[in-house]
Amino acid sequence: MTLRTKSGIITTALVAALALPAAAQNGTPVNSSANTLSIAVFGDWPYSPQLLAAAPTLTASVNSDPHVRLVLHVGDIHSGSMPCTGAGWSSLPPNSLPPFPASDSAPDWDANIYNIFQEFKDPFIYTPGDNEWTDCHKKKEFYSGAPLAELAVVRNTFFGNPGYSLGEQQKRVISQAEAFDPAHPEDAQFVENVTWEESRVVFVTLNVPGSNDDGLTWTAPFTDEAARIAERTARDAANLRWLDAAFQQAADDDAAAVLIVLQANVWDPEALATGGDGLSNYTPFVTELAARALEFGKPVLLLNGDSHIYLADHPLADPTSDTGKIHGTPAVPNLTRVTVQGSTNTPWEWLKLTIDPRAPGVFSWTNVVYGP
Repeated sequence: MTLRTKSGIITTALVAALALPAAAQNGTPVNSSANTLSIAVFGDWPYSPQLLAAAPTLTASVNSDPHVRLVLHVGDIHSGSMPCTGAGWSSLPPNSLPPFPASDSAPDWDANIYNIFQEFKDPFIYTPGDNEWTDCHKKKEFYSGAPLAELAVVRNTFFGNPGYSLGEQQKRVISQAEAFDPAHPEDAQFVENVTWEESRVVFVTLNVPGSNDDGLTWTAPFTDEAARIAERTARDAANLRWLDAAFQQAADDDAAAVLIVLQANVWDPEALATGGDGLSNYTPFVTELAARALEFGKPVLLLNGDSHIYLADHPLADPTSDTGKIHGTPAVPNLTRVTVQGSTNTPWEWLKLTIDPRAPGVFSWTNVVYGP
């Protein structure tokens, strides 16, 4: 397996990563078998201290399924009305605001979630959502953190061992931090973007958060338009390079399918309603996704959270449909999207995704109820 960019540049750092002995890697990011694979998928969880306390119910449900071999969390580890860790307040100018009340931050929340993720017996892959970093400046999150400082906390907490999953049984994956395009060394900061291949499917995670891809001006005292725009510009460019590399790898390896994991619902109708955040900042990503999916020609599945209500559709199959019009792409009949059920809705569910590379559609799924 040699990961390549769209222009054909070989990512030499990846070659070095793949050259490690299997024992040193604790497995390999490439499994060329055609075995059926079952995956537990959920997101927008946990959205309250009560759901955090009920975490053993979810972990027991997933851990007790003998077919599940992998767990995916599609982002948002607390609600948009809960505080973040408070990161970044210490760097504010003195007396810029009244003293920040400790009750309006949750410094241990991320660490608690990390500990829960580690209780899943199978490898656990997580991609960040907007509530844990981009939205921490908002009033409803109690102005509880500077977005870039909160993103640093997320990276330090959940991605401190680049190239390895979370969970009791770690899985070797390929992080963009170790396999960035040599022409773009700035991409090494995106440790949260990972890829791997198994059951003849190329998996890729991308840091694509809600709130129009962090397109909203940060609230004072965290307002810094230059920093916000620079971060989004760099992240969007890195995401496109990572997406292109994944599709190129799928083509090179004659993979049966591509599976993409991100948080944002890039076709969310509520975002287009009056007062909504908008979706315009996702258009370059969706345009590239459409082009690469069409070129690939085989099943492509996108998993996202953000909207909380389970939905499975083909958002780009009809350019004249409501979703097809949003980003103006050509028809892409081989792209399927699944939005997983959020923890604010009942019944509590996780998605059981089955991959069978010998089946015509490769992907099938069902929702598993684990609570009221």
